[in-house]
Amino acid sequence: MFPLRMLDAFRYLHIVLMVFWLGGDLGVFYSSRFVIDESLTPAARLTALKIMSGLDLGPKICLILFLPSGLTLVSLDAHGGYVFGLKMLPWWLLVPLWIGAFAWVRLMHTDHHAPGKHPLVKKIDWIVRIAVIAGMAGAGLYTLIAAEPFGVTTNPRWLGAKVLLYSLAIAAGLGIRRTLRPFGAAFGAVMAGSAGPETESVLRRSVNGCLPYVWAIWLSVLLAGLLGVAKPFANL
Repeated sequence: MFPLRMLDAFRYLHIVLMVFWLGGDLGVFYSSRFVIDESLTPAARLTALKIMSGLDLGPKICLILFLPSGLTLVSLDAHGGYVFGLKMLPWWLLVPLWIGAFAWVRLMHTDHHAPGKHPLVKKIDWIVRIAVIAGMAGAGLYTLIAAEPFGVTTNPRWLGAKVLLYSLAIAAGLGIRRTLRPFGAAFGAVMAGSAGPETESVLRRSVNGCLPYVWAIWLSVLLAGLLGVAKPFANL
């Protein structure tokens, strides 16, 4: 058996999360094509929607856990930052960070399986995402601009760009949510057998309108992975 360092373990977890995030998203995109296919029976389209919803849970979990796993890597890395002479992310701060992340997963899971039935949960989840976007965007911009961000002297601008891409992916996810708002009522009409050309048009627009956001997420995750591997211009 080869020894597995803690840093290696979390680096591996970070990679696995990225793989499942992209793979699951691809499945969601593919199954969505059948959901809006008018030539299929309502039962077939409902089955496609159930598959799409089931697959979508994976990327949602990966998006959330990408944050604590990435911050754990920063903490474990020998070049991790310091604030006022203290380690920026000590282990005792990582513990509540992971607990908070799993609480966030729980919120998302509750809303995912009962959409519209828990408005407070949905609102809290939305607020958390806005806060994470603001926090990560601020930290990313600071890392890009500062000469030695958080006392790190190895030029971690690649990390600042990666953090910005993560915040962009979350923002794109919120864009998808807003675009899909007409979907529920339109699909309900399809299931009730009362959908006409106008309803089908609304259904297609709500799903296809998400495509720019989906591409933004894919590009963000792929570029973030590339930055994490290449670490361009870093002085390591």
